[in-house]
Amino acid sequence: MPLDITSPALKSRLSDYAKLMRIDRPIGTLLLLWPTYWALWLAAGGLPSISNLIIFTLGVFLMRAAGCAINDFADRKVDGHVKRTKERPLAAGRIDAREAVAVFLTLALVSFLMVVLFTNTLTLYLSFGGLALAFCYPFMKRFTHLPQLVLGAAFSWAIPMAWAAETGELARLAWLLFTANLLWTVAYDTFYAMVDRDDDLKIGVKSTAILFGDSDRVIIATLQALVVLILVMVGVQAKLGAFFYLGTVVMACLFVYQQHLARNRDRDGCFKAFLNNNWAGFSVFAGLALDLAF
Repeated sequence: MPLDITSPALKSRLSDYAKLMRIDRPIGTLLLLWPTYWALWLAAGGLPSISNLIIFTLGVFLMRAAGCAINDFADRKVDGHVKRTKERPLAAGRIDAREAVAVFLTLALVSFLMVVLFTNTLTLYLSFGGLALAFCYPFMKRFTHLPQLVLGAAFSWAIPMAWAAETGELARLAWLLFTANLLWTVAYDTFYAMVDRDDDLKIGVKSTAILFGDSDRVIIATLQALVVLILVMVGVQAKLGAFFYLGTVVMACLFVYQQHLARNRDRDGCFKAFLNNNWAGFSVFAGLALDLAF
Protein backbone atom coordinates (compact mmCIF):
# COMPACT_ATOMS: atom_id res chain seq x y z
CA MET A 1 0.00 0.00 0.00
CA PRO A 2 1.58 3.33 -1.06
CA LEU A 3 2.35 5.91 1.58
CA ASP A 4 -0.17 8.73 1.61
CA ILE A 5 1.98 11.82 2.10
CA THR A 6 -1.13 13.99 2.34
CA SER A 7 -2.67 12.14 5.28
CA PRO A 8 -3.23 14.27 8.42
CA ALA A 9 -1.64 11.58 10.59
CA LEU A 10 1.62 11.64 8.62
CA LYS A 11 1.68 15.43 8.51
CA SER A 12 1.20 15.53 12.28
CA ARG A 13 3.98 12.97 12.75
CA LEU A 14 6.42 14.90 10.56
CA SER A 15 5.50 18.10 12.39
CA ASP A 16 6.36 16.48 15.71
CA TYR A 17 9.75 15.35 14.42
CA ALA A 18 10.40 18.85 13.10
CA LYS A 19 9.55 20.28 16.52
CA LEU A 20 11.79 17.70 18.23
CA MET A 21 14.69 18.93 16.07
CA ARG A 22 13.57 22.60 16.47
CA ILE A 23 13.37 23.11 12.71
CA ASP A 24 10.56 25.53 13.48
CA ARG A 25 12.87 27.51 15.82
CA PRO A 26 16.11 28.29 13.96
CA ILE A 27 17.56 30.66 16.59
CA GLY A 28 19.78 27.94 18.08
CA THR A 29 21.15 27.02 14.66
CA LEU A 30 21.96 30.66 13.92
CA LEU A 31 23.69 31.17 17.28
CA LEU A 32 25.85 28.15 16.48
CA LEU A 33 26.39 29.15 12.86
CA TRP A 34 27.78 32.70 13.23
CA PRO A 35 30.80 31.76 15.42
CA THR A 36 31.53 28.82 13.11
CA TYR A 37 31.62 31.28 10.23
CA TRP A 38 33.88 33.61 12.26
CA ALA A 39 36.39 30.76 12.48
CA LEU A 40 36.07 29.67 8.84
CA TRP A 41 36.52 33.19 7.46
CA LEU A 42 39.36 34.13 9.80
CA ALA A 43 41.21 30.84 9.25
CA ALA A 44 40.91 31.24 5.47
CA GLY A 45 41.76 34.93 5.49
CA GLY A 46 38.57 35.51 3.50
CA LEU A 47 36.07 33.24 1.80
CA PRO A 48 36.70 29.65 2.98
CA SER A 49 36.71 26.64 0.68
CA ILE A 50 33.27 25.83 -0.68
CA SER A 51 33.53 22.27 0.63
CA ASN A 52 34.19 23.41 4.20
CA LEU A 53 31.46 26.02 3.95
CA ILE A 54 28.94 23.36 2.94
CA ILE A 55 30.18 20.79 5.46
CA PHE A 56 30.08 23.12 8.44
CA THR A 57 26.79 24.75 7.48
CA LEU A 58 25.15 21.33 7.24
CA GLY A 59 27.03 20.12 10.31
CA VAL A 60 25.76 23.03 12.39
CA PHE A 61 22.18 22.30 11.36
CA LEU A 62 22.48 18.55 11.96
CA MET A 63 24.28 18.75 15.31
CA ARG A 64 21.96 21.43 16.66
CA ALA A 65 19.00 19.22 15.70
CA ALA A 66 20.72 16.21 17.30
CA GLY A 67 21.39 18.23 20.46
CA CYS A 68 17.72 19.22 20.68
CA ALA A 69 16.64 15.58 20.38
CA ILE A 70 18.93 14.39 23.18
CA ASN A 71 18.01 17.45 25.25
CA ASP A 72 14.32 16.54 25.06
CA PHE A 73 15.19 12.96 25.96
CA ALA A 74 17.07 14.15 29.05
CA ASP A 75 14.27 16.56 30.01
CA ARG A 76 11.34 14.30 29.16
CA LYS A 77 10.23 14.04 32.82
CA VAL A 78 10.56 17.74 33.64
CA ASP A 79 9.50 19.55 30.45
CA GLY A 80 5.86 18.91 31.23
CA HIS A 81 6.19 21.03 34.39
CA VAL A 82 7.65 24.07 32.60
CA LYS A 83 5.32 26.54 30.92
CA ARG A 84 7.61 27.09 27.91
CA THR A 85 8.27 23.39 27.19
CA LYS A 86 5.18 21.45 28.27
CA GLU A 87 3.93 21.06 24.68
CA ARG A 88 7.16 19.62 23.30
CA PRO A 89 6.41 16.35 21.44
CA LEU A 90 8.31 14.12 23.87
CA ALA A 91 6.90 15.78 27.00
CA ALA A 92 3.39 15.62 25.54
CA GLY A 93 3.76 11.93 24.65
CA ARG A 94 3.53 12.31 20.88
CA ILE A 95 7.08 10.94 20.44
CA ASP A 96 8.63 8.32 22.70
CA ALA A 97 12.10 8.28 24.24
CA ARG A 98 13.50 5.62 21.89
CA GLU A 99 12.58 7.70 18.86
CA ALA A 100 14.36 10.73 20.29
CA VAL A 101 17.53 8.72 20.91
CA ALA A 102 17.32 7.26 17.39
CA VAL A 103 17.05 10.77 15.92
CA PHE A 104 20.09 11.89 17.93
CA LEU A 105 22.19 8.91 16.85
CA THR A 106 21.18 9.19 13.19
CA LEU A 107 21.95 12.91 12.94
CA ALA A 108 25.21 12.54 14.84
CA LEU A 109 26.27 9.68 12.57
CA VAL A 110 25.57 11.68 9.41
CA SER A 111 27.58 14.60 10.80
CA PHE A 112 30.44 12.30 11.76
CA LEU A 113 30.53 10.71 8.29
CA MET A 114 30.80 14.15 6.69
CA VAL A 115 33.84 14.88 8.86
CA VAL A 116 35.41 11.49 8.10
CA LEU A 117 34.86 11.73 4.35
CA PHE A 118 35.55 15.37 3.65
CA THR A 119 37.94 16.84 6.25
CA ASN A 120 41.29 15.93 7.80
CA THR A 121 42.54 13.81 10.70
CA LEU A 122 42.81 16.67 13.20
CA THR A 123 39.20 17.69 12.56
CA LEU A 124 38.17 14.05 12.95
CA TYR A 125 39.83 13.81 16.37
CA LEU A 126 38.23 17.08 17.47
CA SER A 127 34.79 15.82 16.40
CA PHE A 128 34.77 13.28 19.25
CA GLY A 129 34.97 16.12 21.75
CA GLY A 130 32.09 17.91 20.07
CA LEU A 131 29.93 14.80 20.14
CA ALA A 132 30.67 14.20 23.83
CA LEU A 133 29.77 17.79 24.73
CA ALA A 134 26.54 17.67 22.72
CA PHE A 135 25.51 14.47 24.51
CA CYS A 136 26.54 15.52 28.03
CA TYR A 137 25.13 19.05 28.15
CA PRO A 138 21.42 18.19 28.64
CA PHE A 139 22.20 16.11 31.73
CA MET A 140 24.36 18.74 33.44
CA LYS A 141 21.43 20.73 34.83
CA ARG A 142 20.82 17.87 37.28
CA PHE A 143 24.31 18.09 38.77
CA THR A 144 25.58 21.67 38.49
CA HIS A 145 24.34 25.24 38.39
CA LEU A 146 26.71 25.78 35.45
CA PRO A 147 25.13 23.79 32.59
CA GLN A 148 25.43 26.96 30.50
CA LEU A 149 29.21 26.61 30.73
CA VAL A 150 28.99 23.14 29.20
CA LEU A 151 26.63 24.46 26.54
CA GLY A 152 29.16 27.22 25.85
CA ALA A 153 31.87 24.63 25.24
CA ALA A 154 29.51 22.60 23.03
CA PHE A 155 28.46 25.65 21.00
CA SER A 156 32.09 26.75 20.67
CA TRP A 157 33.62 23.42 19.67
CA ALA A 158 32.84 24.01 16.00
CA ILE A 159 35.38 26.86 16.10
CA PRO A 160 38.54 24.72 16.52
CA MET A 161 37.01 22.11 14.20
CA ALA A 162 36.40 24.68 11.46
CA TRP A 163 39.87 26.14 11.95
CA ALA A 164 41.46 22.70 11.75
CA ALA A 165 39.46 21.81 8.64
CA GLU A 166 40.51 25.02 6.88
CA THR A 167 44.20 25.13 7.92
CA GLY A 168 45.13 21.64 9.17
CA GLU A 169 46.27 23.08 12.51
CA LEU A 170 45.10 25.07 15.53
CA ALA A 171 46.24 28.60 16.29
CA ARG A 172 45.94 30.96 19.25
CA LEU A 173 43.29 32.95 17.39
CA ALA A 174 41.07 29.87 17.25
CA TRP A 175 41.17 29.53 21.03
CA LEU A 176 40.56 33.25 21.53
CA LEU A 177 37.42 32.92 19.40
CA PHE A 178 36.51 29.78 21.36
CA THR A 179 36.81 31.68 24.66
CA ALA A 180 34.83 34.67 23.39
CA ASN A 181 32.04 32.43 22.16
CA LEU A 182 31.97 30.35 25.33
CA LEU A 183 31.48 33.48 27.45
CA TRP A 184 28.92 34.85 25.01
CA THR A 185 26.95 31.58 25.15
CA VAL A 186 26.88 31.63 28.95
CA ALA A 187 25.60 35.23 28.81
CA TYR A 188 22.78 34.68 26.32
CA ASP A 189 21.77 31.29 27.69
CA THR A 190 21.47 32.83 31.14
CA PHE A 191 18.90 35.22 29.64
CA TYR A 192 17.19 32.10 28.28
CA ALA A 193 17.33 30.38 31.68
CA MET A 194 15.84 33.48 33.33
CA VAL A 195 12.67 32.78 31.33
CA ASP A 196 12.25 29.43 33.15
CA ARG A 197 13.75 30.38 36.52
CA ASP A 198 10.51 30.20 38.51
CA ASP A 199 9.58 26.81 37.07
CA ASP A 200 13.13 25.45 37.45
CA LEU A 201 13.20 26.40 41.14
CA LYS A 202 10.02 24.41 41.71
CA ILE A 203 11.22 21.24 39.98
CA GLY A 204 14.86 21.36 41.10
CA VAL A 205 16.55 22.05 37.75
CA LYS A 206 19.82 24.00 38.08
CA SER A 207 21.02 26.94 35.95
CA THR A 208 23.23 30.01 36.01
CA ALA A 209 20.06 32.12 36.27
CA ILE A 210 19.41 30.50 39.66
CA LEU A 211 23.07 30.59 40.70
CA PHE A 212 23.50 34.28 39.85
CA GLY A 213 20.26 35.32 41.56
CA ASP A 214 19.81 39.09 41.83
CA SER A 215 23.28 39.60 40.33
CA ASP A 216 22.22 38.00 37.06
CA ARG A 217 22.21 41.13 34.90
CA VAL A 218 25.49 42.42 36.36
CA ILE A 219 27.22 39.10 35.70
CA ILE A 220 25.76 38.87 32.19
CA ALA A 221 26.99 42.42 31.49
CA THR A 222 30.46 41.48 32.74
CA LEU A 223 30.53 38.44 30.47
CA GLN A 224 29.37 40.55 27.54
CA ALA A 225 32.11 43.10 28.20
CA LEU A 226 34.69 40.30 28.23
CA VAL A 227 33.36 39.00 24.90
CA VAL A 228 33.84 42.42 23.31
CA LEU A 229 37.32 42.74 24.84
CA ILE A 230 38.43 39.34 23.53
CA LEU A 231 37.09 40.12 20.06
CA VAL A 232 39.11 43.34 20.07
CA MET A 233 42.15 41.21 20.97
CA VAL A 234 41.33 38.97 18.01
CA GLY A 235 41.15 42.02 15.78
CA VAL A 236 44.52 43.30 16.97
CA GLN A 237 46.28 39.95 16.61
CA ALA A 238 44.76 39.26 13.18
CA LYS A 239 45.45 42.84 12.03
CA LEU A 240 41.82 43.39 11.11
CA GLY A 241 40.44 46.76 10.13
CA ALA A 242 37.54 49.15 10.54
CA PHE A 243 34.73 46.88 9.33
CA PHE A 244 35.51 44.24 11.95
CA TYR A 245 35.67 46.77 14.76
CA LEU A 246 32.42 48.34 13.55
CA GLY A 247 30.75 44.93 13.73
CA THR A 248 32.11 44.48 17.25
CA VAL A 249 30.79 47.91 18.26
CA VAL A 250 27.36 46.94 16.91
CA MET A 251 27.50 43.79 19.04
CA ALA A 252 28.36 45.91 22.10
CA CYS A 253 25.42 48.23 21.40
CA LEU A 254 23.11 45.23 21.06
CA PHE A 255 24.35 43.95 24.41
CA VAL A 256 23.30 47.26 25.98
CA TYR A 257 19.91 46.91 24.29
CA GLN A 258 19.56 43.38 25.67
CA GLN A 259 20.17 44.67 29.18
CA HIS A 260 17.34 47.15 28.59
CA LEU A 261 15.01 44.41 27.36
CA ALA A 262 15.70 42.30 30.46
CA ARG A 263 15.64 45.20 32.93
CA ASN A 264 12.50 43.91 34.69
CA ARG A 265 13.51 40.23 34.45
CA ASP A 266 10.08 39.32 33.04
CA ARG A 267 9.75 36.27 30.79
CA ASP A 268 9.04 38.15 27.57
CA GLY A 269 11.84 40.66 28.06
CA CYS A 270 14.43 38.01 28.85
CA PHE A 271 13.37 35.90 25.88
CA LYS A 272 13.60 38.90 23.54
CA ALA A 273 17.07 39.63 24.93
CA PHE A 274 18.08 36.04 24.18
CA LEU A 275 16.71 36.18 20.62
CA ASN A 276 18.50 39.47 19.93
CA ASN A 277 21.84 37.67 20.14
CA ASN A 278 21.31 36.41 16.60
CA TRP A 279 21.95 39.95 15.38
CA ALA A 280 24.95 40.32 17.69
CA GLY A 281 26.59 37.27 16.17
CA PHE A 282 25.68 38.32 12.64
CA SER A 283 27.11 41.81 13.14
CA VAL A 284 30.53 40.40 14.01
CA PHE A 285 30.42 38.00 11.07
CA ALA A 286 29.35 40.75 8.65
CA GLY A 287 32.12 43.03 9.87
CA LEU A 288 34.72 40.26 9.61
CA ALA A 289 33.61 39.15 6.14
CA LEU A 290 33.62 42.73 4.83
CA ASP A 291 37.00 43.42 6.39
CA LEU A 292 38.60 40.37 4.82
CA ALA A 293 36.92 41.05 1.46
CA PHE A 294 38.18 44.62 1.18
